[in-house]
Amino acid sequence: MRIFQRNHLEALRNWRNSNRRKPLIIRGARQVGKTTLVRDFSADFSQFIHLNLEKKTDREYFEIHDVKKIIDSLLIENKLRNNLGDTLLFIDEIQESERAIELLRYFYEELPELNVVAAGSLLEFALSGIKGFPVGRVSYLYLSPVNFSEFLYATGNNELLNRLHTPPFENHLHRAALRLFNDYTMIGGMPEVISEFLQTGSPVGLSDIYDEINTAYREDIVKYASSKKEQDILQHLIASAPLFADRRVTFHNFGNSGFRSIDVSSAFRRLQQAGICQLIYPTTRNLPPLIPGLKKAPRIQWLDTGLLIHALGLQAKVSMLDDLSDSWKGALVPHIVTQELLSTNTTTFTKPVFWVRQKTQSQAEVDLLLDIGPHPVPVEIKSGPAGRLRSLHQYIDRSDTDFAVRLYAGPCAYEQHKTAGGKPFKLLNLPYYLAYWLEDYVNWYRSKLIGSPSGHNNSQ
Repeated sequence: MRIFQRNHLEALRNWRNSNRRKPLIIRGARQVGKTTLVRDFSADFSQFIHLNLEKKTDREYFEIHDVKKIIDSLLIENKLRNNLGDTLLFIDEIQESERAIELLRYFYEELPELNVVAAGSLLEFALSGIKGFPVGRVSYLYLSPVNFSEFLYATGNNELLNRLHTPPFENHLHRAALRLFNDYTMIGGMPEVISEFLQTGSPVGLSDIYDEINTAYREDIVKYASSKKEQDILQHLIASAPLFADRRVTFHNFGNSGFRSIDVSSAFRRLQQAGICQLIYPTTRNLPPLIPGLKKAPRIQWLDTGLLIHALGLQAKVSMLDDLSDSWKGALVPHIVTQELLSTNTTTFTKPVFWVRQKTQSQAEVDLLLDIGPHPVPVEIKSGPAGRLRSLHQYIDRSDTDFAVRLYAGPCAYEQHKTAGGKPFKLLNLPYYLAYWLEDYVNWYRSKLIGSPSGHNNSQ
């Protein structure tokens, strides 16, 4: 398997150099690359100890109940020096030992110079059930599937990555960037899938890997079901939820299942804990804080667009499209954009919201609402002309902002418009592939547009 670098290596190095370093727990769904990330990080140390607590012999170290004696034993048995500041201890599959999780606080209190990282599969379930969890004694790092930035690095497109990283992006490179983004969207960000793609140079033959990953998720999640009924609901959701990706859903009778709302809601919470999907909720607010309306119908965000496309059987169709908004009733692009935004989480985990206005005779919905700058920024993901962005117009008329973003298949450009209500606003058009850097580009362009002369369809 070919190895490639993840952006989170920088966050790990910042953690190591922090004066307030605590044991670090890496959180993320199964098979997103947690173990590989730590192995890459271990190259920064002269000494590396890897414990896999699925192995009984490794779990037995934590029966000692004294972290100083645990480390002393590990150093002696591995013939290592007592140089804790340049030693990385990686406790993998830590969910297999409640005692190991509880002892993390004592690593922090008694051996602060030691670098301790932990990770595990379905770790959220284990952490929620431990009474002695070391609250305030650990830090977190959140790992998502590989994003477009990492995909470009993995595929050797370093110069394009450098150009995208800092605005403004040169529009004569748009075609090359869009083609690579379409490839990335179709393949997805699961590390094993990308490694195979790098080996073969072709998406042909990836189906078996997608199936193996989906099977692993299905077999894992049912282990944590509290009853046979919950097992059945979870199996139903894993099989049917991709059909509703990026669509608003109600829990009652989800997928014509006959299941009650309360049972489906509970099962979705399980899937969120496992990282298999996220529920993205709407807000009716146009001022910070953008509080999600948890009683309103959410959208389903599957873990990875590659897994989603495979589940929907869309690989052949997507591979022939120039504009991804033409696929799966327009739901595929909002899904990959949200996936890119979620991948920016490192030390904290936040989810975007979307805006809704629901009246008896009038409904409006803006794809995303981002808390950037003095006012939330409305983002529409469309391929049509700006004049058809009716929901966006309604949001702008009801808010203090005069700035909006449209993500589409075209190059960078900005336009000046008026809403249906007559309010002037600036519309920044950005290509889909800039989603990972969206905040940087919004801040850069907004600083340039303030006080800019009037104009229409200006592009760099």
